[in-house]
Order: sequence, then C-alpha cells, then structure tokens
Amino acid sequence: MKKLSVLFAAVMMVVSVGMAKAQKIATLDVIGVLNAMPEKKKADTDLKAFLDTKQAEIKKKADAGQAKLKQYSEEAPKKTADENKAREAELAKMQEEIQQMNDKAQKDFVAKQDVAYEPIEKKLNDAVSKVAKANGYEYIMDANSAAFVFKGGADATAAVKKELGIQ
Repeated sequence: MKKLSVLFAAVMMVVSVGMAKAQKIATLDVIGVLNAMPEKKKADTDLKAFLDTKQAEIKKKADAGQAKLKQYSEEAPKKTADENKAREAELAKMQEEIQQMNDKAQKDFVAKQDVAYEPIEKKLNDAVSKVAKANGYEYIMDANSAAFVFKGGADATAAVKKELGIQ
C-alpha cells in the first residue's frame, strides 16, 4: 500500500511538471503599448488641459486671497479690533473656498480620468485577449512588474501593438 501511494505521488509530480512546461507564458510591455496608443495620447492631452484650467482658477483665487491678506495686514494697525476680526474671518472663508475648489478639482480630475481611460483599457484588454488566443498563451504578464524574477517567456508586445494598429 505504501509503495502504491509513493508511485501515485511520483506520477502526479511528473504530470504536474509536464503540465507546467506545457503552459505558454508571454510578457507584455503594458506601459509601452499604452503610451503608443493615439487614444491615450489624446486623453492625456485633454486631461492636462483640464487640470491646467482648474489649477489656473485655483491660482487666481489664491492670488486674490494673498493680495487681500497683504492689504489687510498693512491696514490692520489703523482698523478696530472688530474690523480686524471680520477681516480674519473673511480670509479664513477664502482659504476654505480655495481648499474646497482644490478638493473638487481633484475629484473631477479623477472622474474625468476614469471616463477617458475606460475605453482605452477595454481596447487594450480586447487586443491582449485576441493575441493570447491566437498564439495559445495561457498567461500574459506585465513585463514592467517587479514580481518577475526571470523573464524568459515570449514577448507579446509586438503582437498586441500590431493588433491595435500601432508601432
């Protein structure tokens, strides 16, 4: 009985090693492919323009706040305590508005980024799936991943780029 279980274990090890060698694994330079896609370049340009606009609005409000702070600081000795207190409250309110604008801009940017990148990611994933099926790859792993110890499999980057029609 013991010999039978040892024999069974040996057969299972041979079968599992054979199956592991039969798996086709490829790597893919995901960042390189994404950066070569015209859709991603356009999305990046649009997102940068959106972000620049929001930052300009926030800077304008912050500059106005700085100007008021300077003015109020210079006039403070000539004003009453109540006037100075009201001015401090006004400056605090402006600071809070700037922070809210900043928070909203960040949320809007993330939402816009998600909407812009979703079809690009879908297109890439569809191309990767098509290449994997066409070449019999069971796994395609990101070549930029730090988890790789050795990269000896096939590189699917060129095939995915070809599928997407990019160089």
